[in-house]
Amino acid sequence: MSGDFADRLLAWFERHGRHDLPWQQPRSAYRVWLSEVMLQQTQVATVRPYFERFVARFPDFASLAQAPADELMRYWAGLGYYARARNLHAAAQAVMSRHGGEFPTEFEAALALPGIGRSTAGAILAQAHGQRQAILDANVKRVLARWAGIAGWPGEAAVAARLWHCAEQLLPTQRLADYSQALMDLGATLCTAGQPRCGDCPLADDCVARREGRVAELPGAKPRPARPRPQREAWLILAEDEQGRWLLEQRPGAGIWGGLWCPPLIDREQDWAGALRERHGLQLSGAQPDAPIAHAFSHYDLRLYPLRGPAQLLATGLREAGTSRWYSPAALRAGELGLPAPVARYVERLAPAADLPGTAAVARVRRPRRPAAKAKPESVP
Repeated sequence: MSGDFADRLLAWFERHGRHDLPWQQPRSAYRVWLSEVMLQQTQVATVRPYFERFVARFPDFASLAQAPADELMRYWAGLGYYARARNLHAAAQAVMSRHGGEFPTEFEAALALPGIGRSTAGAILAQAHGQRQAILDANVKRVLARWAGIAGWPGEAAVAARLWHCAEQLLPTQRLADYSQALMDLGATLCTAGQPRCGDCPLADDCVARREGRVAELPGAKPRPARPRPQREAWLILAEDEQGRWLLEQRPGAGIWGGLWCPPLIDREQDWAGALRERHGLQLSGAQPDAPIAHAFSHYDLRLYPLRGPAQLLATGLREAGTSRWYSPAALRAGELGLPAPVARYVERLAPAADLPGTAAVARVRRPRRPAAKAKPESVP
């Protein structure tokens, strides 16, 4: 059965599969690894331009490992799930220090790299080295759950174990790179979550879900949480200096938008004016509110409340160091820093009106001669 399954799938892939994806030309371990990480929870159409721009700047493990974290985050900004970028950086450095600049060919060594799970490791080794490794991304889970009639939510351990067993049993002995890509392509183009095209599927004849009329119910849906989605709110402070520049902070590694640059975020339950004084030695003169910005994360909704105004430097002086800088709107539009997507859209809307220097009378900002105190963890995650 496994041979027939693979034969039908590969025959379909030769005619209808995706053969022009940028990470397939060439299908090196570096390019496959990078694409697999980018494709985690992100669609191919979204990833493609990011991938092409990324590899043009970071063509190999060495260039990525040596890159400043700020530059890496700038090239990643907009893809979301920013822990992936931090893990990517750490993994590239581990490949250079532990594996001589070559992606490891042993499964356990690949699995030990930051940000690489069982399915990602299998996909890289199968596609780049032709190893007989199973994969189980979201598309493959859907294909196998329907074809084999495996009920339940794939996020449950018992269901996942059955899917892994099925994936391993169906592995062919050759053409593993094409087979892995074919499984993913089938789930992405035919065996989709909504409106699957069963009539065009090469596996339809012995698909349990089709035979039993259960295509719509397989795979099982994630149980709905008993509680409503958490709602979190924060002030977004746009402090302008006399040159019309805005103060930006680099977000801490832990929490939302880790490593990206953003105007100060202050939990809405806090006194924003006091927090701004404490963190940067600044106060806003005549702060003007703007319309709230809504943004949805995977586990909660965030609502930002922008406040914009001229910044006045207090006697204590701006606590500016490597994690806080003044930037002009033009520089931000030019992409000099990695900004969170909703903040970038907001800045883009404001920037045309903010190109001229500001009129507020504020003291010129000088960098302190002593290092700034380490910022306290924020209550906004």
